[in-house]
Formats: sequence, C-alpha cells, structure tokens
Amino acid sequence: MRKVQDLNSIVYFEAVARQSRVNTAADELAVSPSAVSQRIRSLEADMGVRLFRRIKRRLVLTEEGERLYEAATRSLSVLRDARRDVSRDRAGRTLVIRVAASFGQRWLAPRVADFVSLHPEWDLHIDATPELTDFEAEKVDIEIRYGSDPPPGTHTRLLVTDRVLPMRAPSSGDFGNPGLEETLASARLIHTVKARISWRWWLGRHGLRSVNSNSGLKFDRSSMALQAADDGLGVALETATLAFDELKAGRLEPLVPRLGTVDFPAYHLVCPPRHMNRRAVRLFIDWICGAAAAHEAARDELLASLGCGLRAPFRTD
Repeated sequence: MRKVQDLNSIVYFEAVARQSRVNTAADELAVSPSAVSQRIRSLEADMGVRLFRRIKRRLVLTEEGERLYEAATRSLSVLRDARRDVSRDRAGRTLVIRVAASFGQRWLAPRVADFVSLHPEWDLHIDATPELTDFEAEKVDIEIRYGSDPPPGTHTRLLVTDRVLPMRAPSSGDFGNPGLEETLASARLIHTVKARISWRWWLGRHGLRSVNSNSGLKFDRSSMALQAADDGLGVALETATLAFDELKAGRLEPLVPRLGTVDFPAYHLVCPPRHMNRRAVRLFIDWICGAAAAHEAARDELLASLGCGLRAPFRTD
C-alpha cells in the first residue's frame, strides 16, 4: 500500500463488504456513514477499479472487490489474532483452561500444585464447565474436552483413555452370570446421563436383557454419581480415572472384576493451532501429558490388582 492510512481504508472496506450497507458498517466502526463512503471512494480511486455496485439498497462486490475482500479477510484475521495474543500477555501471565467439571474437580485440581511449583511465573484460570469453547469469541487457551469427536481444524491430542466398569461400595464378591443378572435387576443403578458409555449399552453388551436399564438414580456429572455409589446408594457405571481414590482406598470395588473394563478415548486437549505458539501453552501441555501418563500407569496397576485385567474397546456398532 502506498499510504499508511490505506490500512484503515481496508478495514472500512472489509466492514462494508461484510455488512453490504454503509450505515451498518459505520455503526460497527463507530464512525459516520460519510466517513465510510469517503474511505471507499478514496480506495477505489487509489486502486483504479470499482469495488462495489449498488443493487437496490445493498452494496454488492464486483469481481475485483471479491478478490480484495478475500485477501482483506485473511490479513485482518491474522492481525486480530496477533493483537488478541499480545493483549492477553500484556494483561497478565495467565493461562486459561476450560475443563469438563468432574474431570477438573477430581483429576486436574489435585495436580495443579505440581504445575504451579514448576512454573510459578504463570497464573492459572481454570473454568470447569460442560460448555464447549468458541475459541474465536472467548479468551480460552486450552480446552480439555470430554468425548471422542474433537472439532476439525484444531490442535488435538488424546490425554486420557477412560476404563469404565460397574462399581459399588464393598459388600460381597464376584458373581456368575445368573447371580449378576439377578443382583442388577434388584439393585439401584446409578447413571451419569452425559457419559458416552451408558448402562443400556453395557447391559446389552453382556446380554443382561432382564435388567431395566432406565431405572435408578440419574446425575449429570460423574462426581455426583461416584459420591452416590460411595454412599452405598447403588451400582455406578463409571470410569476408574475419576474413581481412582475410592478404588485405591477400598471405598468402591469392581462389581464383576472378571468382566474387566471398557476403554473409551475420553479426554482430549483441544486448542487452535496458533495457541501452540505460546510458551505457556506448550509448557502446560507437556506437563499435563506427563501427569496423565503417570496416572494411567498407576490406574492400570490398581485395576490389575483388583482382578480387572481384561480390556475391551468401546464400540457402538
């Protein structure tokens, strides 16, 4: 561009092209419509082409305008991303992590002290919520997302594979199939309604057709379902990842150890690729992946000691 002020002209042009009206673009830019019109006329004169044609009350891009709009959109997006990242660093050395609530409470929170001790120069803001992140609109650096389908176009890494099994407060030992079906038919089932592996799926997999898969207590978070099981209210179908402390302390036990566990790729680290340029993001990812690997090794050793050596992948077909 030949003039410094032409960058502002590109900003005005992009707003008009996106809104199709000068008045609407002027409201967005907090300037007068005449200022916007003057900028567009100046830009067209400087480039020697028409960028818009008027159809009724709307402005429609010409072929040359389309080409400029595509380039302007890409360039302004890069500039806005850079400005957002720089502003975040200037505002404070804070790393914002969004995490599924039960995972944040039961798994991440007890480990935060280790990260802080290793990197005391960084502040952490942990947002435990089931809401998925809109990285373009929210100031979130990394999301720890539950589920097997992370969004396309993001930097994604599997963090933890769940090992799911029925568990209850201690009472009696393992059951044969007839004893198991009778026990579950008379037991109170504890459901985590947002979990991908449901009682209906698990009962069907093992051919336990007479058990009412819809009966029992229903919770929207694993932490509440596990607390109910710990209180002796029934049998929870839950993950050993979140029930590790209860299983280790003997407050919960596998209902049927010989049936083993179902493996589900549950928790993923998700962020836009550009966030990987931040040193704090890379430090956090390296740290949490190391912590997850150590946890999975300890969890697998514990389950083996409880007789849950068998592992099967979760399949919906």
